[in-house]
Amino acid sequence: MNQTFSIAVFHGDGIGPEIMAPTLAILERMAEASGGYDLVFQDAPAGAAHYARTGESLPERSIQIARSSDAILLSAMGLPDVRYDDGTEISPQIELRKVLTLFAGIRPVTVRKGQKTPLNMPADREIDFVLVRESTEGLFFTQGRGEVTRDEARETLLITRDISEKLFRFAFDLAKTRKAAGRGPGRVTCVDKANVFRAFAFFREMFDAEAAKHSDLIADHAYVDATALWMIQKPWDFDVLVTENMFGDILSDLGAGLMGGLGLAPSADIGLEHAVFQPCHGSAPDIAGKGLANPFAMILSAAMMLEWLGVKHDNSALSKDGTRLREAVEDVVASGALLTRDLGGTAGTEAAASAVLDALFVA
Repeated sequence: MNQTFSIAVFHGDGIGPEIMAPTLAILERMAEASGGYDLVFQDAPAGAAHYARTGESLPERSIQIARSSDAILLSAMGLPDVRYDDGTEISPQIELRKVLTLFAGIRPVTVRKGQKTPLNMPADREIDFVLVRESTEGLFFTQGRGEVTRDEARETLLITRDISEKLFRFAFDLAKTRKAAGRGPGRVTCVDKANVFRAFAFFREMFDAEAAKHSDLIADHAYVDATALWMIQKPWDFDVLVTENMFGDILSDLGAGLMGGLGLAPSADIGLEHAVFQPCHGSAPDIAGKGLANPFAMILSAAMMLEWLGVKHDNSALSKDGTRLREAVEDVVASGALLTRDLGGTAGTEAAASAVLDALFVA
């Protein structure tokens, strides 16, 4: 009998529902063909549009749906003209990270041979590294609660031993998994600013303590400013980078730029029990309803979800399909035949998603 997995679905704002629909269709088709698992989707209302209608951005019922699910698939959230009273954006995805303690933000950066990139990259090079961003504290700790007076403003950066130790264990486990799969040398780089801030010296100290437990892996350090430079000069040298919340927020967008834009940037926020999978890009309300949205990052996020579920539940069919789906998107993008406008092409949402289906079931 197939294992059945419950997926909480947050359809999002703007283009969110448009890129979620074909993603769910692809997942349903893969589950039907797999013979190894079934997926059940449960809608969870949230977001800026929901807030505008009801005064709630993340209803308690939706939190409960997320808690009880096996995984959470979340589309683009937020609208520029809908904000809380203090002027901050509606960000249920950040609230979910904190409520569910999703401390490990996973931002993969992949550029295959033949894929267009802003870099002048040698033809024989590929980029394949993962940024692991702490997602619950750091400089985001006082989100919406910073102190502001007429003359000054203060935000609090928080780094705790509890979360950091979990984060570093996750990063080294990820490097070990990637090494076993032939996707990296088993190298973990701690990205910090330990030469200036005591908080980051503390961060590095805990990293080194975890590194000492993994003699089979490589561990090193890099300051965040140098890392930004090296991501442009030699991104193929990286394997797993682990860093604080704000640094990770900035570097992940740089990583998306290497791939050609946020339209190719998937993400996951993972804790000990729960995980959210979502595209890194925004809700793009200016093109909503026009059929122009790029679905690739949403589909790649779904592929990450399948891979995570496969590992967590020891289900080889899920793991295999997660890899197949990721590689199908990578093949479509590398071919350059059916790219959306943000990637320099003319394809719409439906055509781009159909190309992925064809790569899965026709090619």
